[in-house]
Amino acid sequence: MSTKKDKDDVGTTGHSWDGIEELNNPLPRWWVWILYATIVWAVLYTIAYPAWPMIKGATPGLLGFSTRGQVAEDIAAVDAANAELTTKLAAADLATLSDDAELYSYAVNGGRAIFAANCSQCHGSGAAGVQAGGYPNLLDDDWLWGGQVEEIAYTIMHGIRNEQSFDSRYSQMSAFGTDEILNEDEINAVVEHVLAISGQDHDAAMAVVGSEVFYNNCAACHGDNGEGMMDQGAPNLSDAIWLYGGDRETIHESVYYSRFGVMPAWSEEYRVGGGLDQSEINAVAIYVHQLGGGQ
Repeated sequence: MSTKKDKDDVGTTGHSWDGIEELNNPLPRWWVWILYATIVWAVLYTIAYPAWPMIKGATPGLLGFSTRGQVAEDIAAVDAANAELTTKLAAADLATLSDDAELYSYAVNGGRAIFAANCSQCHGSGAAGVQAGGYPNLLDDDWLWGGQVEEIAYTIMHGIRNEQSFDSRYSQMSAFGTDEILNEDEINAVVEHVLAISGQDHDAAMAVVGSEVFYNNCAACHGDNGEGMMDQGAPNLSDAIWLYGGDRETIHESVYYSRFGVMPAWSEEYRVGGGLDQSEINAVAIYVHQLGGGQ
């Protein structure tokens, strides 16, 4: 004798699609119990672990578990394991650091991570810079303030033209146009002279005039031949490396309006809660120096 219920015994849900009716069969008991179990599990989980968002955070849970706390513990463990190397790096002579293979490797790898987290936003992930924004390429041999590893560390620590550190690198180019130091003809002549000394197409007659204007107004910082002065942060204008661009229009804009790029001071002394300690500064300096452009 069959125990299978027919349509009349089960009834329908009242739903019908193209004449096909949905039977009101009960859910399998095993499925129902699993559903109840998952509900109980969810309730217990939200009680035991952080779960419900509140105005200023989430419910902490009875177990007090925190993924951030777990990560902090892992970081603390790694820091403890590397404490000796970190202490040595903070006090190291950067010029001779490469003699210690283990410490040098530690500095390069740590510096790479620190650079990616703090410097790549401006200098690019590969440190090639962003010319449109005036962020220098750290891979070439052209340095405004010096490419020795100690000089790089000083720049990282104190920054450039910022209001954080009294010892920041500082120089200021005159705005020859907006300050009415030179007239438009003189500015155009200087531009042609800069194009000439950098090996670009130029107006030879104007460049001759511009050479005198350059000597009287620009040579004090950039040198008589436009090769720059590193101790003043004055760039070399005679090569093909440009911070903002070396075409006629961009050079004219630089002369007319001036440039005033700013780099923050990264030392924790000047950036409370978000700076770098001495070992981290040294690590970044070593990393940048070994990229190939360091002097």
